[in-house]
Amino acid sequence: MYYYWTDIFYILTLVLFVVSLIASGVVKSRFRKYAKEPTLSGMTGAMAAERILRANGITNVAIRQVNGTLSDNYNPTDNTLNLSADVYGGANVSAVAVAAHECGHAIQHAQAYPLLMLRKALIPVCNIGSMGSYIAILLGIIFSWSGLITLGAVLFSGIVLFNLVTLPVEVDASRRALAEVDRLNLLPEDQLQGGKKVLFAAGMTYFISLVSSIVQLLRLLSLASRRR
Repeated sequence: MYYYWTDIFYILTLVLFVVSLIASGVVKSRFRKYAKEPTLSGMTGAMAAERILRANGITNVAIRQVNGTLSDNYNPTDNTLNLSADVYGGANVSAVAVAAHECGHAIQHAQAYPLLMLRKALIPVCNIGSMGSYIAILLGIIFSWSGLITLGAVLFSGIVLFNLVTLPVEVDASRRALAEVDRLNLLPEDQLQGGKKVLFAAGMTYFISLVSSIVQLLRLLSLASRRR
């Protein structure tokens, strides 16, 4: 029975890995597709971000251009909205949608959105889990000590918890973003639909990450049970 479940976990891991690659490809494909659709007003991602932040009374967040592709993020530690070059200066649907999404996080922070605060608090737990879990598991396998493998599973559960909190945070940020884009008329209705498709594809990657981490945790628990 153990080997049956082991095979199942390995198959699920492989399937989720492939699905993750596909999802990542879909995000990039949709971003490129709607990056070819210019905004009617000539509004760039940076301009959209400034409009959204100002409309929500947020004046302490700096909008910066950073290196990388789709490396956009909101950093609540130093109150910076970091936009990749394609988004910062891009006057297209994708740029506005992505910039608005990051503004969604800034709005969450300004309003002390509980799940965002929880995710921020979980970052050290996630970091410890990502580093410590594999060390404990490796040592547990080498020395055939199920206690260490169980410890590794417990540490890894911190990553699962982080992913579990991250998913609704990202979904809520996209919801806020689309509402602001619509309220401020940053995109007409037909282009807004394109923005929704970009953000939906990005959101799916967080869902896949959550499912993958749950499968990995179950596999570790199964391994620890087998070693007893």
